[in-house]
Amino acid sequence: MKKIVFALAFIAPILATAQVTDSIKRLVPVKGGMNFRDVGGYKTADGKEVVWGKIYRSTAVDKLTDSDISLLDKKKIHTVIDFRGKQEAAAAPDKLPKNASYTLCPAGSDSLPSAAQMTAMLKNVNNDFLLDFYGKSAVAHSGDRFRSLFVKLLTLDQNEALMYHCTGGRDRTGMATALFLYSLQVPMETIEADYVASNVYLKKSNKKMMSGLAQLSGLSESEIEQKMALKPEYLQVFFSGIKQQYGSVENFMEKELGVGNNEIALLRKKYTH
Repeated sequence: MKKIVFALAFIAPILATAQVTDSIKRLVPVKGGMNFRDVGGYKTADGKEVVWGKIYRSTAVDKLTDSDISLLDKKKIHTVIDFRGKQEAAAAPDKLPKNASYTLCPAGSDSLPSAAQMTAMLKNVNNDFLLDFYGKSAVAHSGDRFRSLFVKLLTLDQNEALMYHCTGGRDRTGMATALFLYSLQVPMETIEADYVASNVYLKKSNKKMMSGLAQLSGLSESEIEQKMALKPEYLQVFFSGIKQQYGSVENFMEKELGVGNNEIALLRKKYTH
């Protein structure tokens, strides 16, 4: 098992680097946000491609500038799903185009760890708290957390675009992206590449967070960065948990998200070509 984990840790940066080669096209150049990127362009197992310019993922968007908001409007991003908890969202309200449809999906997010709890988890050498985060807890909340996203995906006007986000744009947003791309038959290796690419896109913003956590915990910034880095293993734990509880990802999607065979077919028709 240790050999497998080591291999995944080694492969993750390679996957991320491969994914960011198209960053000029993928990243949305907002001044007041980070990791705001198009989920399009990925090849599917049946030889199709996820459409560009329809689905976006991001970090928090409470600091978007007026020009950023104009850019969202230009890109027809008028449907927004927020995976933050109620307190998270209230503390940093989204800045969006005036005509945007906003949906808050706080399931499981109001119990996120405080800075003190995060520090304690980082200092615990016998526990990988991110493995726990992507395990039973994530599966338990995923139905309520992601259902509205798939409702919006299924009903989105063909001339409109959608964006979803949390605070860091990596964990909750990463799981949402993984489920969406999975529904379109994007290979898992590609899904994992999109996921770990947040390590690269968030490196600059993470620097400040790492510094603060280092001061609180007494750990070095490099130690914290290693503990906080996204790895393919985390998504694998998430999907394994779903399969263990529901028998398959498809059963989970049908039971918890209302996405059965007909809905899967519609998603692939709308978001691949």
